[in-house]
Amino acid sequence: MDNISILDKIINNQKAEEIAKLNAVEIVNNLLGELADREKDVLTRRFGLHGQGKETLEKVGQAHKLTRERIRQIEVSGIKKLRQLEKLGSYVDILKKVTSQLLEEHGGLMERQYLLNALAKFSLNGDGREKDEELIHKSHLDFLISKLLPEEFEEVSDSELFLDFYKLRYQTLDHLEELSLELIEKIESLKKIFNTEEMIDIFTKLEGYNKNREKFNIPYSLDISRILGNNSFAEKFEVINSHKVLYSLLRALRKVEQNKFGDWGIYDWREIKPKTINDKIYLVLKNHGKPMHFAEIADHINQTGFDSKKANAATVHNELILDEKYVLVGRGLYGLKEWGYKEGTVADVIKDILTQAGKPLTRDEIIDKVLEKRLVKKTTIVLALMNREMFEKAGNKYQLIESLKTADVNK
Repeated sequence: MDNISILDKIINNQKAEEIAKLNAVEIVNNLLGELADREKDVLTRRFGLHGQGKETLEKVGQAHKLTRERIRQIEVSGIKKLRQLEKLGSYVDILKKVTSQLLEEHGGLMERQYLLNALAKFSLNGDGREKDEELIHKSHLDFLISKLLPEEFEEVSDSELFLDFYKLRYQTLDHLEELSLELIEKIESLKKIFNTEEMIDIFTKLEGYNKNREKFNIPYSLDISRILGNNSFAEKFEVINSHKVLYSLLRALRKVEQNKFGDWGIYDWREIKPKTINDKIYLVLKNHGKPMHFAEIADHINQTGFDSKKANAATVHNELILDEKYVLVGRGLYGLKEWGYKEGTVADVIKDILTQAGKPLTRDEIIDKVLEKRLVKKTTIVLALMNREMFEKAGNKYQLIESLKTADVNK
């Protein structure tokens, strides 16, 4: 940051001042003030500007005792009047600049909700605390961009590759489509999920990226970190800010999705969109990174909000007992077998440890190795070592009794 010139600082400060003045609700209210009351009410209802969702032509017609066709005509006429206002440019100038800047820094394309989320944060100027307030600003922004700024921005809703998105009207998409298809093919071949930083790294190694490198490395001045906040996982804002085009593609792709823990993969993979309670258990445990009590797993599933279905502790416990990929490592505590945890009693675990070591081990060595595989008290391990049918002391160390050694050799 020390290398930023004085001119750059002035430009950034000017942009910050412009963004601070952006208020979509105020803009729309000023514009609708130019219309007759009936036109104003029709547009308000049709585009959900009252914060109660968009209303159908029929519902608005019932409110005004008019036919659906007449309501449609009033809607079209109202929008036409707004577009022809001499003062329209002064009303929407700041919005146009901020939207253009966002789209340019994202390579000219942003998934619709991603763009609206970003603009809503700027429109609220960080003051929005309630979800309803953000939704109101988003409905106003959507109305302004889609209906009053069609010459600058284009809404695309029929793409097989991308979700509904906004683009700079004259933006070409060939290089974005080429890179996106290459990424999807790469992810499908790797058959695993990745966090955002890893996905961006994969992007930068693809042929389509290196062939059009200058189109993807666009200098940025807008900090989008505050629109990326998430209670479930933390993103590396500095990585995303400096690779906005690539991040924007991830957000826009139909076939690629991010799960509740921040990992990306093909949209119908179970680690992206869990289909069963077992899928949810696995994801919660994997992302927690250490064993959990079955009741705690159920709570985490419900807090994460994969869907509207509630998990109960008894169902979770039953799944953990029946599936071999989970291991009981303590009283009610379960871990993943892939973490190296062993099934069986503590004595069985000690037996495996001594067999793999191929030599006697001290009590402390055995305790340390058991604790890597099971969450038990040290006294439990010491008591297990006192099993004279399985273990015997050799000096200050423990070893398997000869009959067990022989049995293991003959297996």
